[in-house]
Amino acid sequence: MTHGEKPQTHFIDTSMASAARMYDWLLGGTENYEVDRAACGKLLEIAPSSQHLARTNREFLRRVVRILATERGITQFLDHGSGLPTQDNVHEVAQRARPDAKVVYVDNDPMVLAHARTSLDDNENTRVLDYDMRETHSIRQATDGFLDWNRPIAALFVSVLHCLPDTDDERDPAAVIKAVADQLAPGSYMVICQLVSDDPAVRQGVTQLMEGATNGKWGRVREPSEVRRYFDHLEIEDPPGLVNVMDWRPDSPPPPDDRRPTDWVEWGGVGRIPA
Repeated sequence: MTHGEKPQTHFIDTSMASAARMYDWLLGGTENYEVDRAACGKLLEIAPSSQHLARTNREFLRRVVRILATERGITQFLDHGSGLPTQDNVHEVAQRARPDAKVVYVDNDPMVLAHARTSLDDNENTRVLDYDMRETHSIRQATDGFLDWNRPIAALFVSVLHCLPDTDDERDPAAVIKAVADQLAPGSYMVICQLVSDDPAVRQGVTQLMEGATNGKWGRVREPSEVRRYFDHLEIEDPPGLVNVMDWRPDSPPPPDDRRPTDWVEWGGVGRIPA
């Protein structure tokens, strides 16, 4: 057991779909079950661009980690809702640029935890924590002594906030973002994006599908204006500002408007904790 871990007390439920395993299938992975593939089939009926979005979102994650490491000198990354390991994970991208970079992965999906612990066992600059991303105080305590909270950290919330429902307490997505931001040192970064749609039918259809498929482990497809509020009190990196993530400092020209998805997009950007 590594620093800050809790004993694993829950098991992999193959009777219900998992957002992490569905994402793995959309990326072309093999760590998923028939229930996940069936849910993905229904998802593609409502939002046909879902597989394309999963891939562009993963490309955004790689770009933003690389840029923060190389151009902003960030050597500490806290990845909330990290998902199943795939090619070019956060620690691989960060440590190519900064060999001393430290990465903490936070997830409470038992399959994610099992694979991450196995694949990261020999990397002394990574940690895997079994926490709900809303347990912000516990995550802070579990990372003390590994991360230096007096120095800049990049807190990643990439394609995970739509998994959290709206609440009237500290577990609300906006409250979680603020709680993490309040703990970070000046000069830290918040990377935030989630699935949004201007089409009410897509928002309602995907939300209802995912609530049923995951047995309630889902939040809501939101609108861009709602995600923008997550960046209150942050200094937004502009250019490019808050955008479809395929437009956030792309490595190659993104597709023209007439070749873009119209059902939903991954939307957000990067905010800096001000001095």
